[in-house]
Amino acid sequence: MKLESIFPFLVWFKLITKDSIKADLIAGLTGAVIVLPQGVAFATIAGLPPEYGLYTAMVTPIIASLFGSSFHLVSGPTTAISIVVFSAVSHHAVPGTPEFISIALTLTFLAGVYQLAFGLARLGSLVNFVSHTVVIGFTAGAAILIATSQIKHITGIFVPKGESFLHTWMDLFAGIPDLNIYLIIIALATLFSSIIVKKIIPKSPNLLIGMVVGSVIAIYFQNFTTGIKLVGEIPAHLPPLSMPDFSFTTIKMLAPEAFAVALLGLIEAVSISRAVAIKSNQRIDSNQEFIGQGMSNIVGSFMSSYAGSGSFTRSGINYESGAKTPLSAIFAAISLMGIVLLIAPLTAYLPIAAMGGIILLVAYNLVDFHHIFQVFKFSKSESAILLTTFLATLFLELEFAIYLGVLLSLILFLAKTSTPRIPTLSIDVSTDGERKLLNIEKKPLKQCPQFKIIRIDMSIYFGSIAHIQKRISQISDQEQIYNILIIASGINFIDLVGSEALVSEHKRLKKLNGGLYFVDLKASVYEFIAKSCFIKQIGSDQFFDNKYQAIASIYKNLDKDVCAKCNVLVFKECNKN
Repeated sequence: MKLESIFPFLVWFKLITKDSIKADLIAGLTGAVIVLPQGVAFATIAGLPPEYGLYTAMVTPIIASLFGSSFHLVSGPTTAISIVVFSAVSHHAVPGTPEFISIALTLTFLAGVYQLAFGLARLGSLVNFVSHTVVIGFTAGAAILIATSQIKHITGIFVPKGESFLHTWMDLFAGIPDLNIYLIIIALATLFSSIIVKKIIPKSPNLLIGMVVGSVIAIYFQNFTTGIKLVGEIPAHLPPLSMPDFSFTTIKMLAPEAFAVALLGLIEAVSISRAVAIKSNQRIDSNQEFIGQGMSNIVGSFMSSYAGSGSFTRSGINYESGAKTPLSAIFAAISLMGIVLLIAPLTAYLPIAAMGGIILLVAYNLVDFHHIFQVFKFSKSESAILLTTFLATLFLELEFAIYLGVLLSLILFLAKTSTPRIPTLSIDVSTDGERKLLNIEKKPLKQCPQFKIIRIDMSIYFGSIAHIQKRISQISDQEQIYNILIIASGINFIDLVGSEALVSEHKRLKKLNGGLYFVDLKASVYEFIAKSCFIKQIGSDQFFDNKYQAIASIYKNLDKDVCAKCNVLVFKECNKN
């Protein structure tokens, strides 16, 4: 085993130069300023003290960069993961309490173990079977839940803890007479100043500036109201060591929820790293990304960090800022440590209403309007997945919403692969005398009344064999044709269930003086069916390397009395008689 496969950072260490270090340092400083307000906001969404979001942004990016494969992916706290953590842990403890923090760290450790196990088992390709629509629907629903959770901080209306989505809005409408206009002004000022600064100076730390504006207004409004609550001072120190709860009871309790966190984190990280890799022309190793995310969460759980994943915003900014290697994410984490040590005490002046305004903006940016409109415009099946995941996120348990979306994705995939296209082909003679097989849907061609040529455009496995058998039965029972040649160039594999079914069909046709014939099998498929005795059971004389050789051989088995009366004359062999 190569050392690089165990320590993947050795690969990109060789690419480090004086120029790349300079570019990565600039990108890292930019990322540190961006993640400062985000870390505080995301921890708040997760129900954790604000500093835990910053600890996650310090630890997770370093480990994920060292053990991942993407040069530009920046890991850390994210909105979607944060709300799932809150949903999972709030069932077992009161948000913000030591017990809540302990359970969140244990959840993080378990999610990391799942992710690492998936990576070591080389299951990275599984993400390919989960539609990105699941993530779009989930994040859109999560955005509304996040915004809903902040309305009480922005309006000053009391909402009991643990209320559902509908009950929260019922409480908010009932409490309209108790609105605190000062809190609304602080939140809106923070929100709009962040938006305006972003429009005027796109590369500025607009969320940080918005927080400053909200804090200044809050200091002034303290003369008129006592309802302005502050976030409180964040401890000015580096991530302290922590210990997840390894009791069997806790692990058993959190295992299902940790799986949902792990799954969502992997989908996010791989999707984002691939999106950035398209721009940077880098190849992503999904298995290595799984390992990187798993290692970052496992290590993070021992350093006061909660579950993290890839961040689209920070990864995109990292690439746009000119980052060359994963060293940029490490620089961002180290820079954040320095910033926190210097300015952490200033958070004592940050009003919760201003934080609510920032989180509203984060929630809005979470909704991918462009792709939502695209999905509704072009795909009914994907639209169903999006709506189902979205509504499940709002009204059901978040973990169940993730599982439901993934399950629907897999069902849709299986539905597509279980009904492969099976076009009928026939001989087409061009003006220059060239003969070739052509799909009869493209051109109305004469067909032999005793011999059918079909092409199977997908693999033959337990899910698709019923559809294939149905087509073969239609040919034999309705058209009374018992010699069937299968063009197998589009078949990538045949499993044991598919093999047994095809053998059964061949034996049935053989009793009717016909049979199944195969041509253009791929070498890998031929090798497998040879090992599984499929060829031996059907007979090696039923397999051909050349279409016209197959036709000539099968023609000899046709009923010559029928041929004598036939005027179709599809094949060259017909004209010789």
